[in-house]
Amino acid sequence: MDDLILNLDFAAPERRPKKEPGNRKHQSFVRRRRELERRGVLRQKQLPAAPGGPRRAPGRGSGGTKGGPGKPRSGQPRSCPKENGPTGTDAPAKTKGKGRGAARGSTNAVGAPPASQNGSTGTGAPTKTKGSGRGTARGAPKAGGAPPAPPKLVAMDCEMVGTGPGGRTSSLARCSIVTYEGDIVYDEYVRPEAPIVDYRTRWSGIRRHHMDKAVPFRRAQQQVLRILAGKVVVGHAIHNDFKALRYSHPKALTRDTSQIPLLNRRGGFPENATISLKRLTKALLNQDIQVGKSGHSSVEDARATMELYKVVEEEWEQHLRQNPEQK
Repeated sequence: MDDLILNLDFAAPERRPKKEPGNRKHQSFVRRRRELERRGVLRQKQLPAAPGGPRRAPGRGSGGTKGGPGKPRSGQPRSCPKENGPTGTDAPAKTKGKGRGAARGSTNAVGAPPASQNGSTGTGAPTKTKGSGRGTARGAPKAGGAPPAPPKLVAMDCEMVGTGPGGRTSSLARCSIVTYEGDIVYDEYVRPEAPIVDYRTRWSGIRRHHMDKAVPFRRAQQQVLRILAGKVVVGHAIHNDFKALRYSHPKALTRDTSQIPLLNRRGGFPENATISLKRLTKALLNQDIQVGKSGHSSVEDARATMELYKVVEEEWEQHLRQNPEQK
């Protein structure tokens, strides 16, 4: 019978080193967080639970749940910077796997001072705080920005015909608008909505054939109001023109040459009197308008009105700036 030889080692087995909880990065992170807690930089409820220690109840938006720092509970959104500031509880998740250097360089790094101390994050970028950064950016003037240009000036004159019982209602039949230099912007015959009873040709210059290709009132009204929008409108007794247009222009953007005392004074007329456009033009510009039996020209009248305004433009605008209630 063969002998059975057993090789048995009765020596005590080599004891393996006890595995330390967590890796080096995690241990370094925990030590740094505890140091910041001791100095009062971080709130205690933001610290993650110690390995093997009792689990802390997570605060609202803290993210200190079982899944590790920075992982919210199921159904719970991550806390936003408005609630927790630049050192919110999402910081551990951003530093995971980047090492100590990456954690220090991040805007949500553990060592970043709170916004209440210096108003910025660890990288020097401005902190977006509620009610400060966004509102300041919107209200701040642009560097080198020029002031807005003043509204353009136009002069307008309208001719009316008679409608309604006895032709006593004045209805728009022609509208002319010129620029500051006298160029024509708009000049159209307008067909009133009511039947024309009196063409008033002696004053308006309107005749029956002018209505053949006239623009309907509603369309003409829309065209004129688009031109006048945002502009300073010059006219003589211009409230009558606005009434015919069924429109009210802002008073601050209206210059009525029949209501400017400076013009009357320059022409030698009483300041409070309403002087006709024809007389003012003759006295101040030495021009004859509205002559003959063919009636008035609204283009000619609009140009004369603008020239009268130019005579006292600088003085009148300065007077209005000093007396805004007269606008």
